[in-house]
Amino acid sequence: MREVYFIKQNKEKWLGIEQVIQGKIKKNPDDLSSLYINLVNDLSFAQTYYPKSNTTVYLNHLSAQIFQKIYKTKRVEENRLVYFFKTEVPLLVFQYRRYLGYAFLFFTLFTLIGILSAVYDKEFAKIILGEDYVNQTIENIKSGNAVGVYQSGSTWGSTIGIIFNNIGVGAKLYIYGVTGGVGTLYALLTNSVMLGSFQYFFYDYGALKDSARGIWLHGVFEIFAMVVEAMCGLILGTSILFPRTYSRFNSFKNGFRDSFKIFLSTVPFTICAGIIEGYVTRHALAMPLVLNLIIIFGSLAVIGFYYFVYPSIVNKKTNNQVQHAVL
Repeated sequence: MREVYFIKQNKEKWLGIEQVIQGKIKKNPDDLSSLYINLVNDLSFAQTYYPKSNTTVYLNHLSAQIFQKIYKTKRVEENRLVYFFKTEVPLLVFQYRRYLGYAFLFFTLFTLIGILSAVYDKEFAKIILGEDYVNQTIENIKSGNAVGVYQSGSTWGSTIGIIFNNIGVGAKLYIYGVTGGVGTLYALLTNSVMLGSFQYFFYDYGALKDSARGIWLHGVFEIFAMVVEAMCGLILGTSILFPRTYSRFNSFKNGFRDSFKIFLSTVPFTICAGIIEGYVTRHALAMPLVLNLIIIFGSLAVIGFYYFVYPSIVNKKTNNQVQHAVL
C-alpha cells in the first residue's frame, strides 16, 4: 500500500485519537484499549513498510501518548502522592529519557569548560565565585579546614536559606525553558562552570579530597536534581519549538504538564540536599571517611536509581499490564 493512501485511509482515526489524548473526547478503558490495539497495528505496518517515514515517528509518538492515557484511566487504589512518585513520574522520565541524556551531556561539557577556564586563568575562580569567598576559602584551607565556609550560621537557619536558594535555582533552570531552551542552557552553563572552577580551585590548593568529602555529601542530590531540572526546561522548550501535529499552544500545554510533574519530583531531593548541607556537611572532616563515602555513594545510588533505572522497570511492568488488559 502506498504511504499516501495509508495516511488517507487512517487520518480521521488518528485525529480522533489526538482528541482523546487532549481530553476533548472521553473514552472508557475498554474503548481506549481498542484504540491502542488499532494504533499499535498501524504502527507495526508503518515500521514494516515505511521505517524512515515521518508517519512512523508520528504513530510512535501517538502510541506513547495513548499508552499513558490508558494507564492514567486505571483506578488508582494507592495514595495519590505515592502513585505520583512511584508510577507517574517514572513513566514520564522514561518517555522523555533522551532529554535527561541531553541535560547530562550539556552539564558535563559546561563543567569541563569551567575546569579548563580555571586551569588557564588563575583569576577565573575569583571572577566566578567572588573575591571575598575565594580569599576566605584560601584561609580555611591554610588552617586545615577546607569546608569551613559551611560551618557558619545556625543549622536550621542555613538549612532553610539553602533550600529556598536551591529551589530558586531549579525553578530558573525549568522556567527559562520558555525561551525555547536557550535560557535553560544558559542557566545550566553558569552553574556548571561555577562547579567546575570551584572544584579545580580546591585541586589547585591541594584540598580536593577534603572539599569532596564535604561538598558531595549534599552535592550529589543538589547537582543531580539541577540536571533533572534542566531536563525539564529542555522538554518545555522543545514543546514550543517542535509542536509536531499539535497546535503550538496544545504542544506547550502538554510539555508544561509533563515537565512540571518531573520538576516537582526533584523538590524532595533538593530539600534533602539542604538538610544535609545545613546539618551534616559542617561535620564532614570530623566524621570517619567511611561514613562520608556511605552518604555520598548512597545518595548517588538512590537518585541515580530513581531517574535512570527505575523508569525502565516501571515502564516494562506497565507495558506488560496494558498488554495483558488489551489481549
